[in-house]
Amino acid sequence: MGCCCSRGEADDDVNNEQKGDAQQGSRHDGASKSTSATLGTVLGRPMEDVKSTYNIGKELGRGQFGVTHLCTHKTTGEQFACKTITKRKLTNKDDIEDVRREVQIMHHLTGQPNIVELKGAYEDKYSVHLVMELCAGGELFDRIIAKGHYTERAAASLLRTIVQIVHTCHSMGVIHRDLKPENFLLLNKEEDSPLKATDFGLSSFYKPGEEFKDIVGSAYYIAPEVLKRKYGPEADIWSIGVMLYILLSGFPPFWAESETGIFNAILRGRIDFKNDPWPQISTQAKDVVSKMLNSDPKERLTASQVLSHPWIKEDGEAPDTPLDNAVLNRLKQFKAMNQFKKVALRVIAGCLSEEEIMGLKEMFKGMDTDNSGTITLEELKQSLAKQGTKLSEYEIQQLMEAADADGNGTIDYDEFITATMHMNRMDREDHLFHAFQHFDKDNSGYITMEELDQALREYGMHDGRDIKEIISEVDTDHDGNINYDEFVAMMRKENPDPNPKKRRDLFV
Repeated sequence: MGCCCSRGEADDDVNNEQKGDAQQGSRHDGASKSTSATLGTVLGRPMEDVKSTYNIGKELGRGQFGVTHLCTHKTTGEQFACKTITKRKLTNKDDIEDVRREVQIMHHLTGQPNIVELKGAYEDKYSVHLVMELCAGGELFDRIIAKGHYTERAAASLLRTIVQIVHTCHSMGVIHRDLKPENFLLLNKEEDSPLKATDFGLSSFYKPGEEFKDIVGSAYYIAPEVLKRKYGPEADIWSIGVMLYILLSGFPPFWAESETGIFNAILRGRIDFKNDPWPQISTQAKDVVSKMLNSDPKERLTASQVLSHPWIKEDGEAPDTPLDNAVLNRLKQFKAMNQFKKVALRVIAGCLSEEEIMGLKEMFKGMDTDNSGTITLEELKQSLAKQGTKLSEYEIQQLMEAADADGNGTIDYDEFITATMHMNRMDREDHLFHAFQHFDKDNSGYITMEELDQALREYGMHDGRDIKEIISEVDTDHDGNINYDEFVAMMRKENPDPNPKKRRDLFV
């Protein structure tokens, strides 16, 4: 059922952290109910054998810390990729923290259409295993080599997808730090296969204005400010600019025989538009490349500015500008829910593990600029504006009121997690069953009108609406109560899309 913290603990967790308390929060994974189990040294939760759920098959690839294998779910037969990280190769605390953060970031980015989905993380005595969506089409890098270079139209379409992925990451407070063609996978072998970003091993959470100092990434794609040890999310745009240059020309913009030579070329920042095929490439294409490869990160285009560039729109579907960020979309979804479902989500939010909610916790702290432990209307407005979102005062007020469950005029930590967690959390049977039990106080197997009324009042979310009316929407067998199946159906039913639009997910 999941061992859940009380509602007050999460608020204390954030407040303590803001006061300099280094202790971790008290939320626990569902697995934590087994208190006698040995805790893993990397993920910090009970160890479990990935092979009890999956059959591990052939090797798909290998990297610095581990190997990726094909794996098959024993019950469903569904195939995934299992990245196994050998713990003995994690030689220091930073290595361990990198793996832990990779899991947190993949949980945080879950549900984004062009980001590889993390299905589960397991730790045993010797390894950490990340079970992920299988991308059978291979690396984008291999397809680029096979093609030589892309037409402008194909390159613009591909770049649109890549920049939308980066816009999503940045709007959710994540900097990738290792963008290169090898870290974009194709879902299948088809010519128009969807593209998926992967490998968040060097990624980090960041807050607006935060600067990084460590040099990470792959030589050809590293931004000059990274080499100067003073950088932020703009470095990701540089890396994509290098990728675009390669897509159009077939060779990198900064090249030398040695890594030191490459770095010196990057710092000089001279871009060759004279040699073939550049004389045949359009002025607009060269304009966007040069603006993405501006050596001054403050003058470089942002993700939303790249998507607004005429060359990106040319021969393709003009993207919505400004783009809605993930938090805004989730707030809109939450606003569309009935009060019953909102309270159930509040219960589920209390059961999420530290690794699942770390990204949202970081976002909350970034939006809570005065460190008060709550987000005010002004702070919400400023945060959405920084992401390029243009909403009227009335629209922001509506979102604020939807998330502010107790109606005190601010969004506290638990309210924020509840309103912005991804809806795939409702796929977990233990989360749903725990939430149902929370309502079903007398363990009768039904939620009665009295029990629902009590729960809504308990969370300060009784809006005066007739309880009979709320129950009638969910009570498909018309017996006046809600059984477990009816409850699950309500939770898993999709809300009306608050912002319907066509989405192009096919690019290569």
